[in-house]
Amino acid sequence: MKRFRVERCRHANEALALLFVCCCCGVLAVSPNAQGQAEQLSPPSVQVLWAPQEADGYRSERAMAEVVSLEGVPILRIRPEAGAESATIRLRAPEKTWDLTPFRYLGIELRNPSPHQVRVQWRARSKGRNLSRDYILEPGESVHLRLTLRRVVPEALKDVFFGMRGFPELLDPERGIDVSNVEEVSLSIRGFSPDTVLEVRKVLASGSYQTPPWWNGDTTGLFPLIDEFGQYRHGDWPGKIHSAAELAERIREEDRDLAAHPGPSDWDQFGGWESGPHLEATSHFRVTKHEGRWWLVDPEGRLFWSHGIDCVRSTTATTPITDREHWFQLPPKDSPFGVFYGRASWAPHGYYQDKGTYQTFCFSGANLLRKYGPNWEKTFNERMHQRLRSWGINTIGNWSDPAIYSMRRTPYVVTLSSGARRIEGSTGYWGKFADPFDPDFDRGLLAAMEREANSSAKDPWCLGYFVDNELSWGDELSLAVATVRSPADQPAKKVFQERLRQKYGDVAKLNAIWGTSFASWDDFLQKTDEVDQKKAREDLAAFYSEIAETYFRRCHDAVKKFAPDKLYLGCRFAWVNDRAIRAAALYCDVISFNRYDVSVASLRLPDGIDKPVIIGEFHFGALDRGMFHTGLREAADQADRAECYRRYVKSALLHPQIVGTHWFQLMDQATTGRGDGENYQIGFVDVCDTPYPEIIQAARDIAAVMYTLRSSQGR
Repeated sequence: MKRFRVERCRHANEALALLFVCCCCGVLAVSPNAQGQAEQLSPPSVQVLWAPQEADGYRSERAMAEVVSLEGVPILRIRPEAGAESATIRLRAPEKTWDLTPFRYLGIELRNPSPHQVRVQWRARSKGRNLSRDYILEPGESVHLRLTLRRVVPEALKDVFFGMRGFPELLDPERGIDVSNVEEVSLSIRGFSPDTVLEVRKVLASGSYQTPPWWNGDTTGLFPLIDEFGQYRHGDWPGKIHSAAELAERIREEDRDLAAHPGPSDWDQFGGWESGPHLEATSHFRVTKHEGRWWLVDPEGRLFWSHGIDCVRSTTATTPITDREHWFQLPPKDSPFGVFYGRASWAPHGYYQDKGTYQTFCFSGANLLRKYGPNWEKTFNERMHQRLRSWGINTIGNWSDPAIYSMRRTPYVVTLSSGARRIEGSTGYWGKFADPFDPDFDRGLLAAMEREANSSAKDPWCLGYFVDNELSWGDELSLAVATVRSPADQPAKKVFQERLRQKYGDVAKLNAIWGTSFASWDDFLQKTDEVDQKKAREDLAAFYSEIAETYFRRCHDAVKKFAPDKLYLGCRFAWVNDRAIRAAALYCDVISFNRYDVSVASLRLPDGIDKPVIIGEFHFGALDRGMFHTGLREAADQADRAECYRRYVKSALLHPQIVGTHWFQLMDQATTGRGDGENYQIGFVDVCDTPYPEIIQAARDIAAVMYTLRSSQGR
């Protein structure tokens, strides 16, 4: 069989070239000349499912497709139709369906001969359910793009596993498909230019998968599922811990690595660009637009780009154990590890939602005690600063431990929250939207900022403050509609009533425009019926803007009252619309987005808005190291995950408005999930505090070139 690697187009810019040369790619490509880190695929772990020898094995939609010969090899060449928003090629199984049970991955070999990037989505369909993965091919790139074959949970196991978003052995209750009956695979092309061309060489199934013995529901021997270190007990993988002695050896191994990689040589103490331009030093972080690009500026006046990690803390791998104590090999509660037992009630989703208080165990804390001894907290905290510098990380992101960032060795952000009463008619993934007209809306925020007044507010190492996270902004009418649905004593509804009274005077005039039948203005307050959004659109949109502007104004004022020199970093948009972004632009020093995608190149602010932007969260995960869920963006394996990291952060560095990216998060989540069931493989380190070398190298690669890369693009 051929060896596979990713071919990268060469760039004249030295920084770009260095960034790609140092990549160790996890997606596999199709050059016969690949060397080094290539993966050898050989039977029985590889099977060609489809190849373009015949013209009737595919169906094209909004594209012209033809089988042609390239150097004696048949390929399917695809040209999307002019004016189409997307184009799709559907590939059919020769025998109606494919049985992919013995395989781990479904892959497709692609080449992009176009002079620009091409975004694709690779999908597999079975019984109405789909697996999919997005990818962006660089000009000239050839790639073997792999999709992990996550399985539907068998009926016999429906009640065996719970409290987790991903289950062992690629079982996925939310996203899994029947891999024994794959009806169709398809490739969609999106966001293309008129001269876009894409080539398909073949479709492959690869990687061996063995069905576990408990698949039929016989769980004899399955439990305990998790070993004493918090790892999956029934698998082995590179980096797995088998004994306390191995933890000690990991310290020695990492000591050697950290000594060999002290950190970027062109950084000042804050991680700013020491060899770059020297601007005005203000003793605090600020923002500036320099040579056409937005930047942060560090306290010494050096250009600064925030290359960060969220959740820098020791307690990440805490998991509920109530109702599933038999899953674990837990230490006695009267042992030194008894301090890692706890209780919690946070569970906005999943099995533990509405179940009240549940018992927990913190595997990450227990492992740190095993690894570093009685003074583990001090050792871990100090080590984290050394690690971050070595890894090329210059910012401690959201939800991190104040005991770590207050050591003043790495720049950091502070996490705050607003709100008291919620808009009762609103809905959201993380809960209802806070009512910014509530007199107590900023009470907690002001109290928190007062506590920060003599610490982070005066600390030159503090970039600024995020207030809230992933609020449900909905569409540009949603919060106003939610206000109408709320009870009469809702503060926002009272304000909306007053605005409408000022505009219309007589409620009959409102009724004429909205098509409603309110008997009086008090009747408007009392009723919670839906209104015709088309007829009421002008008023709903105006009040939505007032809600958003009031929210950001009150947050801004609370932050600046106690920290006038610090940056207000916004609310970390996840679901958002232009109206909310425009309100944020009025008051935020930096607008923040949690952006889970393969790239941020397409991120755009509304017309007329030119503000700096920071990415508060992104990640990629893979299932080749004993974890059960990839997180919100999947990779095939650790090398692929590292390459996804490089590509994402590079796209941010090339974006003129983005001033930083913060990865979510430092440590893998607990193998069996946190309170809401998230059990993602998204760490720079695993639950045993072992760094993942692939993503560490990716971060170092980025750090080595990020300032020259961004500054050269500015010119």
